Amino acid sequence: QVQHVESGGGLVQAWGSLRLSCARSGCATYFMGWFRQTPGNERELVANTNYMGDVTHYTDAVKGRFTISRDNAKNYLYLQMNSLKPDDTAVYYCNSFPPEDPWGQGTQVTVSS
Repeated sequence: QVQHVESGGGLVQAWGSLRLSCARSGCATYFMGWFRQTPGNERELVANTNYMGDVTHYTDAVKGRFTISRDNAKNYLYLQMNSLKPDDTAVYYCNSFPPEDPWGQGTQVTVSS
């Protein structure tokens, strides 16, 4: 069964950086993505990438600041987040794209101003 375990979140000051990791167990999937959710809001797509990592898509709010990448040998997905803003505060999740597998616990990212 597919499982996702996200890590790397934490508390960081504005303009700081974090690198999130996602370990996926089970079968690999062609498209994978990072999603985020804040209290009272729906989960939203942040970025996704294809299997080779050479096709990527970012939501406008993170373009130029976040970079998605993957290591298929390890079945890992990463999100490098730079120039963080308080609006990036959320719980971050990874999943296939579109999301069809069970969600993990997520990792909390808190950006202070």
